[in-house]
Amino acid sequence: MKATFQGKVAAITGAGSGIGRALALGLADRGARLALSDVNDTTLAETADMVRAKGAEVDTKHLDVGDLEAWRAYAAHVKDHFGIVHQIYNNAGIARGGGVLLDLEDGQMEDVFRINLWGVIHGTRVFLPHLIESGDGQVVNISSLNGLMAQGGMTAYCTSKFAVRGFTETVRIEMLLGELPVKVCVVHPGGIKTNIATAAMDDNKSMTPEERAQAEARMKVYNEKLFKTTADEAAAVILNGVARGKSRIVITGQAKFLDRLIRLMPERYPLKVAKWQKQIFGD
Repeated sequence: MKATFQGKVAAITGAGSGIGRALALGLADRGARLALSDVNDTTLAETADMVRAKGAEVDTKHLDVGDLEAWRAYAAHVKDHFGIVHQIYNNAGIARGGGVLLDLEDGQMEDVFRINLWGVIHGTRVFLPHLIESGDGQVVNISSLNGLMAQGGMTAYCTSKFAVRGFTETVRIEMLLGELPVKVCVVHPGGIKTNIATAAMDDNKSMTPEERAQAEARMKVYNEKLFKTTADEAAAVILNGVARGKSRIVITGQAKFLDRLIRLMPERYPLKVAKWQKQIFGD
């Protein structure tokens, strides 16, 4: 039996674009009340207008997910505003910090961890007491296909997304051991059409012309051959899975195939990934 979203209070980070915006719109269609946050106030306001047009109740706040004190204030605000919180969707993430480990500059990995990993940890931690209090809580943490499969040249991103997976599965076990009323779910999207990778490239002002040309060529391959599923389609899969109480959601047929391959060939799959990267990107 599927759970209902009607009247539930759901907090979504990174709601200004991509999967975060699509989740907000999908939840609005399903009758949820929404607490939306992002670091981009302009796109966040656009999402809020779209949600209000659907008749949903919405509250918005600027939030840097890497800031624990900001998280604490935000969780208290959401609880005060709505009186109850049922769901947290830790969706905010960045794709910066790409590159081979030996070529990374000091601090590049830490910047990615601050958002992709600590943002998820902080959000889960500060909202859990409210979710438990609701009696029907749900934590939904967005990892990636790269939380299942490593790729060369994506050291920081892959590390952060594998960590999100381990963290989320640990929290789920803790909720089960404590017999607490919170379902915990990790999501592994693969090949989703969002602006995360393009935004990462645009934000990196230190690229040389040669590095930028290589990044643009790589993005062209991803956009033409790999990024096939829309954010709206991904959000629908996520919400259907959440409604069924799933603990693990893998999005796209390609990601599901790779997930099975990795589990069947844990020692050999890196050889296949390396060969594929050389064929596609010339790495």
